Amino acid sequence: MALIAAILGWLFDGFEMGLFPLVMKPLLTDLLAGSNASLEIWEGIMHAGFLVGAATGGVLFGWLGDRIGRVRAMTLSVLTYALFSGACGLGTSAGMVLLFRFIASLGMGGEWSLGVSLVMELWPGTSRGWLAGLIGAASNVGFMLIAAISIVMNDFIATITSALVAMSVPPEVVTKLTANSAWRLLMLVGAAPAFLTFFIRIFVPESERWLEEKSKGSTKHFESKDLFGLVLGCIGPLVMILAYAFQRPAWEQALAVAFALISALVGFTHPVRLFLKRGGGESLISVTPKETMRRMYLGAVLSGIALLATWGSVQRGPSFANDVRKAEFLAEQNVKSVGELSPEAKGQMDRVLARARAWTQITMGIGAVIGTILGALMADRFGRRIAYFLLCLLSFASVAWFFLGTPGYGTTFLIAALFAGGASASFYGWLPLYLPELFPTRVRAIGQGFAFNFGRILAGAGSLYLGYMITTFFEGKYPIPCTLLASIYFLGMIVIWGAPETKGQPLPE
Repeated sequence: MALIAAILGWLFDGFEMGLFPLVMKPLLTDLLAGSNASLEIWEGIMHAGFLVGAATGGVLFGWLGDRIGRVRAMTLSVLTYALFSGACGLGTSAGMVLLFRFIASLGMGGEWSLGVSLVMELWPGTSRGWLAGLIGAASNVGFMLIAAISIVMNDFIATITSALVAMSVPPEVVTKLTANSAWRLLMLVGAAPAFLTFFIRIFVPESERWLEEKSKGSTKHFESKDLFGLVLGCIGPLVMILAYAFQRPAWEQALAVAFALISALVGFTHPVRLFLKRGGGESLISVTPKETMRRMYLGAVLSGIALLATWGSVQRGPSFANDVRKAEFLAEQNVKSVGELSPEAKGQMDRVLARARAWTQITMGIGAVIGTILGALMADRFGRRIAYFLLCLLSFASVAWFFLGTPGYGTTFLIAALFAGGASASFYGWLPLYLPELFPTRVRAIGQGFAFNFGRILAGAGSLYLGYMITTFFEGKYPIPCTLLASIYFLGMIVIWGAPETKGQPLPE
């Protein structure tokens, strides 16, 4: 039951994360109409808002999971991301959608660390490789699922419109829901995972390891006032987002990024430091309190490298496909701009671009499912460090091929998307396997929650800067800046050798 809950939770995580790459272009085109705001910069802002929220949620719900139990905290996290993802479909401005997306991402970040902690503590150590691969693959199944729903919805938009009218939905509401590739309908579908909370609460058992820690009284070392650190940790990244949203000078944006990273580092580790100081670190034999903190920082760097490349570069694959196919469509119509198209041609173009975005995401998702499982199995076979090194090398090569080596949208483009999605997603099989192995039971949820989710702050900063680069230096084009950002994988090939090798070792107590 715990494994099913974790798989479904991650599947719907991927479902929610896959929504925005698909709807980003039509959503921003709709909500920014009539303003001078840059679509590319706002694309980076939306990604950063999600990443900052997920980072905060990973620590917040990880803290709850270590204090009140894995199952109760996971129920709250799923409910949060489901309800507020659906609320995005009701947004009337880009700022409102950004707020709802931020709150939804709190729950997504929490579900990641809680589901992994629960499964790894309940299942035997010999199963960890397959389990990590399955859980990570589930996220990418969800990523593909929403793309398939998008294709069906766009192909049958007339039927859906008729059905809504038959249900006596006011015509103006129907028009709003189905306009611009029906992005609002897709977002409303995001509320579906809320039903998963009933299953989790009724059928999923609590971790026996956590119950044992509770019986010892060690969970009492967590105090509510420690969450003040989360407020501090969140303020810096939000200032960073605002600096880009209001297009402040480059030097102010750079200072905002530095402030964001420092405040997140200090604020998000604050609850753990106080927990260890109060006595929560007593009797930790296999991992000392000092080593626990060092592993949190190291895990954050390893996660950050993978997340920065994924969110700054690979996640823009559907948008890249949109631009490539749009240029081809205009050439086919012998026009230079969308304004020269007839209304019928514009409608046809919208459908063509929606399919290009969706098929790119589906092929990336197929590759990601395979890559996630293989990433975990590679770590189980060759060791954690060698596997991470090889995954970094393969990821850079595949991302460079996708953005620089594809002449146009077609079979070669989709094959390259398959490899880029598979290689870059392989870390999401590696991370669920490795991060739980770094931390003792009493701080496992919050420890790996910080390690994985602080990486999202780094990725948020990278996504914002990439949006600025694309607009300022590359005339709105993706290939070169996305490939440059992916070179962060080379840093990972160096850092990994300072990490402990945990292959064949039991989870720390």
